[in-house]
Amino acid sequence: MKKLKRPLLIGEIGINHNGNIQLAKKIIDIAKKHNFDCVKFQKRDNSICIPEQQKNIVRETPWGLIKYIDYKNKIEFSVADYQKINSYCKKVKIKWFTSCWDLNSQKLMKRFKFPYNKVASAMITNIKLLELIASEKKKTFISTGMCTMKDIEKAVNIFKKKKCPFVLLHCVSTYPCPDKNLNLNVITTLKKKFKCEVGYSGHESTLSPTIFAWLLGATVIERHITLDRSMWGSDQSASLSEDGMKYLSKVLSKGSSLGTGIKKFTTPEKKLSKKFHYWN
Repeated sequence: MKKLKRPLLIGEIGINHNGNIQLAKKIIDIAKKHNFDCVKFQKRDNSICIPEQQKNIVRETPWGLIKYIDYKNKIEFSVADYQKINSYCKKVKIKWFTSCWDLNSQKLMKRFKFPYNKVASAMITNIKLLELIASEKKKTFISTGMCTMKDIEKAVNIFKKKKCPFVLLHCVSTYPCPDKNLNLNVITTLKKKFKCEVGYSGHESTLSPTIFAWLLGATVIERHITLDRSMWGSDQSASLSEDGMKYLSKVLSKGSSLGTGIKKFTTPEKKLSKKFHYWN
């Protein structure tokens, strides 16, 4: 039996920074403190990514009642902002990358020479974007929420054709996702069907399903992370705050406790057993 290795642990900051660089840095600090391997952000060209019918919808935000497009622009980091993030991540020695939601953003962020790429669940049927990402030939994490198995097959075929390494991340895209809907056995299904590395991108408000995903063979774990789950924002309640991050990182480092699978009668057990043997 193979030893269960610690998975690559990704902290998805996403848009939990609410457009605030200092807040983003604080979350990066916590991820580094608790041994996350990477942090991930998102990048959009809002003029492209926001459907026309959504742009002028008024919503309540920390900045008052404003149009949806104005809200999205307020929380969108610019290239200059990401230059600061890049410098800070180098300073604290943690890897970072982004999931890009359009062709312009993917081309724009290429300047940072990320170690990885990411396909968000919402983008898995965006064929032109997938082809561009795959053409970079960087190891790519492909989230598989919001789609069918046929959609996953099409995405896999693109990455195989481009000879781009990839990891499928099982994902159910509801925020937060009830535990009963997580369907973690899809991890095994994806491994068998595509014979590739499979990970897990979790949006549940609890921790145990993420650990179950690891035990099912997920080699990459991605969880949304935040400074405070009660903060304003659509992803906060499906994120881990510091206590959750600390616990998850600690548990995922304990693969050795599963052992080899070979039954042993250990020396400490032998000594203890003598206390209970009242028969010859």
